[in-house]
Amino acid sequence: MNNFSYKKASSVQEAVGQVSGHSEACFIAGGTNLIDLMKYNVAKADALVDLNTITENHEISEREDGGIRLGAFVSNNDTAYHPLITERYPLLNRAILAGATGQIRNMATNGGNLLQRTRCYYFYDINTPCNKREPGSGCSAIGGYNRIMAILGESENCIAVFPSDMCVALSALSATVNVSGPDGERSIPFVDFHRLPGDTPELDNNLRHGEVITSIDLPPKGFSQNYSYLKLRDRNSYAFALVSVAMGLELENNRIKEARIALGGVAHKPWRVVEAELFLENKEVNEESLGQAADIILKGATGYGHNDFKIDLAKRAIIRNGLMALNPAETQLPGAVPN
Repeated sequence: MNNFSYKKASSVQEAVGQVSGHSEACFIAGGTNLIDLMKYNVAKADALVDLNTITENHEISEREDGGIRLGAFVSNNDTAYHPLITERYPLLNRAILAGATGQIRNMATNGGNLLQRTRCYYFYDINTPCNKREPGSGCSAIGGYNRIMAILGESENCIAVFPSDMCVALSALSATVNVSGPDGERSIPFVDFHRLPGDTPELDNNLRHGEVITSIDLPPKGFSQNYSYLKLRDRNSYAFALVSVAMGLELENNRIKEARIALGGVAHKPWRVVEAELFLENKEVNEESLGQAADIILKGATGYGHNDFKIDLAKRAIIRNGLMALNPAETQLPGAVPN
């Protein structure tokens, strides 16, 4: 780990000012990912600005439009177990509790969750080429061991996947990310927050240098009656998803009035295809309709040898998760709070 300076900020404006004029400075809140990256010499920030002493953005509150605002500095556990979330957005509750350990969720913040970096083996190994870590050096995963890698949205420069569980649910819920930076405040639709690798795999999201996430807005509709989060992984606890699916359904007369589907573990960002959601409108929830929607979602999916199995696994996960969403109380996760 390299040497770095450490400062505490008393306000968002102060934090932005301390980072925006310093190209190698980083914000730190929970630090559950950043500190690991620094230990592995993957991240080499020479200045850390601590956000924990900022008094604002530590709350979860109702918005005038009927939605919810999640403070960026609220911990993942406090978010998952907050009454407004368990009652109105249980899909988010389940997704958060599917990730990491309780200890990590107690430290990790909502804003930090959005900024997680890939757990690609080669990204963490500084002795191997990695375009995400060193642009232009090559992607070792394409011809290497790529079992956990992307099958959608990848490029010749990178096939890494985004690891967050929480973000898969936020994508399905059509959240909005609010940020503050040197040029003021702005809001970013969740679908536009994370990036596909393209020719710039080193860029995970569309934040500008010096911008900090201040809050996340959830729209009024939380799909609290019919929803499910399914995470398929190599072991049943504390592992990242091979494939995950967040689904919310609004049903009317046993048919789908509205559907939301987002996948994790398959791309450089949470993967959502609106075309598939529109296809499901006015359809019954069954294996046939869900399978057809899955084919739309997975159109163009490509395996790289060790991860070929993910394509079929993702289709079966979408179908299974849709059926689970019909009876969410029967598929309760350990530790999840029933609505």
